[in-house]
Amino acid sequence: MKMRFRDLWRWDGEISRSTYLIWAAVLFAIKYNFDRLLLRAVFHEEWSVFNYFDRATPWLSFTPRQRPAEYLVLLAAALPFLWAGIMLCLKRLRSARLPLWLAVLFVIPVLKWFLFLVLGLVPHREAAAAAKESATGPVDWLLRWYPKSAGGSAAVAVLLSALQAPIATLIGTQLLGNYGWALFVGVPFCMGFSAVLLHGARHRRTLGESLSVALLSIALAGAVLLAVAFEGLICIIMAAPLALVLAALGGLAAHAVQAAAWGVVPPRLHCIPFLALPLMLTAEHVSHEPPPLLKVTTVIEVNAPPNQVWENLVSFAELPPPTETLFKLGIAYPIHARIQGRGTGAVRHCVFSTGAFAEPIVVWDQPRLLRFSVTSNPAPMEEWTPYRHIHPRHLDGFLVSRQGQFLLTGLPNGRTRLEGTTWYHHTMWPAAYWQLWSDHIIHTIHRRVLLHVKNLSEQAQSKANSL
Repeated sequence: MKMRFRDLWRWDGEISRSTYLIWAAVLFAIKYNFDRLLLRAVFHEEWSVFNYFDRATPWLSFTPRQRPAEYLVLLAAALPFLWAGIMLCLKRLRSARLPLWLAVLFVIPVLKWFLFLVLGLVPHREAAAAAKESATGPVDWLLRWYPKSAGGSAAVAVLLSALQAPIATLIGTQLLGNYGWALFVGVPFCMGFSAVLLHGARHRRTLGESLSVALLSIALAGAVLLAVAFEGLICIIMAAPLALVLAALGGLAAHAVQAAAWGVVPPRLHCIPFLALPLMLTAEHVSHEPPPLLKVTTVIEVNAPPNQVWENLVSFAELPPPTETLFKLGIAYPIHARIQGRGTGAVRHCVFSTGAFAEPIVVWDQPRLLRFSVTSNPAPMEEWTPYRHIHPRHLDGFLVSRQGQFLLTGLPNGRTRLEGTTWYHHTMWPAAYWQLWSDHIIHTIHRRVLLHVKNLSEQAQSKANSL
């Protein structure tokens, strides 16, 4: 199980825990110093070890569109280390007789910490077999109280796994202020993993049984979070698709472990989710990844000239009650708009169901462009809850509008192309997943306003034409 440098480029072979940890430390030290020197010498930027908590590799600090040359150079420099890391993981997984596809976790933020714990704690297959033969009291003692029936085993597995969610939510959101990868990716994965291992403590389970307890643990966790007033129903529904997928992935990993030729799963594997969660939450807390600035644009056409449309954009009377499902569920929706002053420097107030946006005008190009900054944001929603009122921390500053504009383009036959744009950011991760929800919400808000302006403008134009 000794390893030479050239073995880093081969996927076959096995290595022990100590060999894995030594080589991982050596590669990390080489990579850190290489990244630090490269960024300082070529791009005149500083890089510290804490930046690895923000991004898996330095090349992720740039995007191809922003800085293509830097991106390609840093990507090329990172690829050898990425390959070597995956090869190390494959050798260690093979040694522990764990499914090789778990090496995919090496490139997934937060879940990589789970993988490192597994590879550092699980023994070589022969050592595990010897420990099983020589083991006496602890495992047997723990199994005495564990239910023998499939139903009882499933109930205990789901209950114990679901408890991870409120504990991690309390620590992550209330103490650390995190709504990120650890909470929305790490916790569901660990819950699915724990539920399946616990359910298989006495007997091998089918894939269907394993996935059932993994998914039921997420359902119970959602109910607990709602019952103890940690979260409202809307946010739980939004997080559910991601949580269910990750719990299923964790359950699949545990099911594959359970199917390995070990007999009873080593007790230390049951401990890994409980060790991984604090590591994930802490690693995310020390990171300083800036939230991305996102953009949503909605376009409609109005049967009225730009001058007519402009007047209804600057301020408008109260909108009719909402018919959109999102708004009926509690998402904040626009009610009316008013403006103080005219021209650049005027302040527009767009009143929503939860409060008012303060929007100082920065560009007044009548009747073509109205651009404004946003200095005050109301809460993005009113949570559905069995209690009179709850106010989760994510309602304050986790979805913030920064700037908006209306662009009017004259079309033939006295028509107008009306385009509404919002620039915003949120600090909930993974950003790409939550952007699916936030983009849809903002697009729906845009359409409510733009269609109202369209109706007002077309009605006014119709009256003008009839005179």
